[in-house]
Order: sequence, then C-alpha cells, then structure tokens
Amino acid sequence: MTIAVFLDRDGTMNVEKGYIRNVDDLELIPGVAQAIKKLNDAGILAIMTTNQTGAARGFYDVAHILALNSRVAELLKQQADAHLDAVFYCPHLSKGTVEEFAVECGCRKPEPGMIKEAVQQFPQIDLSRSYVLGDKASDVAFGYNAGCQSVLLKTGYGERVLAGKYQVLEQQPHFICDDLPQAVDLILSRTGACV
Repeated sequence: MTIAVFLDRDGTMNVEKGYIRNVDDLELIPGVAQAIKKLNDAGILAIMTTNQTGAARGFYDVAHILALNSRVAELLKQQADAHLDAVFYCPHLSKGTVEEFAVECGCRKPEPGMIKEAVQQFPQIDLSRSYVLGDKASDVAFGYNAGCQSVLLKTGYGERVLAGKYQVLEQQPHFICDDLPQAVDLILSRTGACV
C-alpha cells in the first residue's frame, strides 16, 4: 500500500493572495518545491486537492484555474525538479453566480470527493496512513472525512484559524506545523522514509 499526501494549493503551496487574476502573480512559498521533491524521492504520492470557487463566482473561467495549476507544476519543476502525481480541483459553490458551477457537490472540501477520485486513480493508496495538508479548518475536516491524518499549517490562513479568527475548527488537527516543508519532514520521520 502507498502513502499519499493531499496538498491544498493557496496558502499551503503558494503564497496566499486571494483570487489570483494574473497567473504570473502565483509564487510558491519558500522551501515548498524542495519539500515536494522529498516526497517524490521517498515514493510518497504528492496530490494537489484544491477548492477553486473563482469560476463559480464569475471571477475567471476554468481555463484560468488550469493555468494556475500548471504554473504550480512549472515552478515545482524549475525550483527542485519536483512534481505532483495528480491534481484535483473543485470549481463549485452552491451560492455561486455562474449557473454551471452553482451546485451542491461532493467534491468541495470538506467533502471527501477529491480524495475518493484520487483513490480511483491510485487504488493502492492507504488512506489511514495518508495525510491532508492545508491552512484552513475545512482542510482539517477534509482529512477527517476521508479517513486521513490532518496537518494544519500556519501559513496562509492557518494562524487566523488557530486564533479563532477564520473558520471554526470542529476537529483538532492531528498535527500543527509552521509550513509545508516542516510538515513533510514530520511525515517522512513518521513513515521511516529516508531522503
């Protein structure tokens, strides 16, 4: 069985800047590419799972979400020859203004749909030994709902979540880390992977 690390995007991998209208404005948090490379080298799946409601809100189209995701992949490659094994995103928001995406769905975090989709693609994933990394309470709940271990990062909205100023933590994260690189080192030490 394989371990997977399910990674949020904004505020977890790249610097939180709200809705990024210009693709070139997306920048990785320092050390993220090198951390993903450690997962790659350890044979741990690195899978991005991200809510992207900009399409449902009418801020931009799906092509723009795909362009932002491609930018993440390009920066990972440039900075550390790292890669993501898969990318899943949810463009839905029930109260959105774009009819096509203004729906209730099972893929919007904290619902576990994106992880279920990942398991269809990679049936060897052992969810009980896998991790969800993110900066929001919804990421923590996402991990619990999928049967994974949740790691709340202090980057992005993480500090505000911990201070009770953004979203409500209904479950306590299994771990709290300063950033994605620290979380990856924790995961590697817990899995006994040597990199």
